[in-house]
Amino acid sequence: MVVSTPGLLPWQGPALDDALQCLRTAGAVVHGQPGSGQLELALAVARAWLCEGHAPAAQSASGGVSGQVRACGQCASCHLFDQGYHPDFKAVLPEALQPQLGWEHLDDGGADDKGEGAKKRKPSADIKVDAIRQVVAFAQSSVSRGRAKVVLIHPADRMNTVSANTLLKTLEEPPGQVRFLLSCGALDDLLPTVRSRCQAWRLPAPAAADVRDWLRSESGGRLSDEDADLALAATGGSPQQALEWLRAGWSAAVWRQVLKDIDQGVAGAWAAWPLPWVIDTLQKLCHDLASLAAGGGARFFPGDALHPQARLERLTAWSQELRKARRHADHPWNQPLRVEALLQQARRAVQKG
Repeated sequence: MVVSTPGLLPWQGPALDDALQCLRTAGAVVHGQPGSGQLELALAVARAWLCEGHAPAAQSASGGVSGQVRACGQCASCHLFDQGYHPDFKAVLPEALQPQLGWEHLDDGGADDKGEGAKKRKPSADIKVDAIRQVVAFAQSSVSRGRAKVVLIHPADRMNTVSANTLLKTLEEPPGQVRFLLSCGALDDLLPTVRSRCQAWRLPAPAAADVRDWLRSESGGRLSDEDADLALAATGGSPQQALEWLRAGWSAAVWRQVLKDIDQGVAGAWAAWPLPWVIDTLQKLCHDLASLAAGGGARFFPGDALHPQARLERLTAWSQELRKARRHADHPWNQPLRVEALLQQARRAVQKG
């Protein structure tokens, strides 16, 4: 298994120290605002749990450890972890997410995933039961280096009911020195049976100034504070998604133009984004217009780019249509034709009167 190890985000040092002190059970879940670095922090925790450069932390009655410190970064275990070859670490991610992280070689499929059929099959966005069966087998095997075995599942809410139920027994009674680390966005997205078997730890939201500095640095220093704040608002407060959008060509000018483009029946620059992003943009616009129509404020768009003109009942109907469109956003549509249909639908929804 070859797994690259992304580093902590700049603001995550104190959060890592807190997590290492607080996570004291054999099953733990790190949760928080999506795109805030749950995976990076979970990897740092797993690395510390496996580190051999310091004395083993005290074992707790619940199967976890107390008094854990950060990984040394120098021992053989840390080097194996950083190179992606640690024999006592197993990461499980959906197939669709693996290429984005450079983790295409995770061995998490069953026999039916091999061969030519796998090349033609669309990568799954779920964590499949075959991957969890491998987790159970991994947990039951002996520790290779004598410290612990760690299983990381991300995002844990992508386990379907069958996958989650397959994990439950092992999660409730981990054999030997096995520890489970799950990460996800909203804790409520996990099945209650999984949540009840894990210690929950919430990843704190970063300070706005820290995110601004990071976005500016990662985007080449050409980003103003105002545009950084708008990118963060546009993605619902997700630093990593904001960076992804900026790298893909998002700009404050394009974002401010979305409603004007729809009013004029023009497919603006935003219409060339991947179809799931286009639908997400329209959903956020619908949300903000509906909020304004109900006497509230905008969340995703700057208020001066919107005008509360559409009727709330029309926007409600549009929201329902967009939810249906979102379920099929990954279908191989003809993008220009699909965007044109969405644009016409949007124009009808935002018309005055």
